[in-house]
Amino acid sequence: MSAEIRPEGPGGDRLRERAAESAGMRRSWRVGLIAVQAVLFLFFLPAFLILLYAVVPPPVTPLMLIRALEGHGISKAWVPLTRISPHLQRAVIAAEDAKFCTHGGFDWEAVDTAIERRRRGGRVLGASTISMQTAKNLFLWPARTYFRKGGEVYITVWLETLLSKRRILELYLNVIELGPGIYGAEAAARHFFGVGAGDLSPAQAAQLASVLPSPLNWRPAPGGRAGTIEVRARSVEIDSDGPC
Repeated sequence: MSAEIRPEGPGGDRLRERAAESAGMRRSWRVGLIAVQAVLFLFFLPAFLILLYAVVPPPVTPLMLIRALEGHGISKAWVPLTRISPHLQRAVIAAEDAKFCTHGGFDWEAVDTAIERRRRGGRVLGASTISMQTAKNLFLWPARTYFRKGGEVYITVWLETLLSKRRILELYLNVIELGPGIYGAEAAARHFFGVGAGDLSPAQAAQLASVLPSPLNWRPAPGGRAGTIEVRARSVEIDSDGPC
């Protein structure tokens, strides 16, 4: 039976040190490779899901799950854009993003205005486009943090790159929160007016759009903000294929 021969002396110590260094380097490379793969996965995950959502309705969103845990439940029903009233399409564009068809995801004029308002100590409102809201609603959570806003900007770039304006609006109108536990045009139209999303009148559409800034606290009602939206919506052009 042969015994294991171990190098002794300074030469043996150097061999053991080199072996340890080599093993450490291999472990570092493996950890580094795993980290790079994880970063690439997270970097491209939104793009993969957006490509999926180009043809498949999103099954659920983070906001829906958060609201369900808060006790609001989930009421939703996907309908294609062709079955959503043009009046509602006009109303949400008039209320939330008048430049939806012409910007690349960001209304820089509104951003500049919001920054100036923030500098003066006012509340930041109106800088979030429909594309940005869609990014937030599909992938993120409702907290107002710089980290979430950065994610919203990043995902918006992918949305505008990979999807048509028509599909972005279709996604938006099917996942947007319109009341406690109520998501999308169809569920909201049924809940508040007893009609399908395709049968909403101009007044009803404007009333639904009027709650978008605070859907947990506001309810569709005539007059006020809804009346203003109804007037503005008349100037938004929508054809049989949708906007833009």
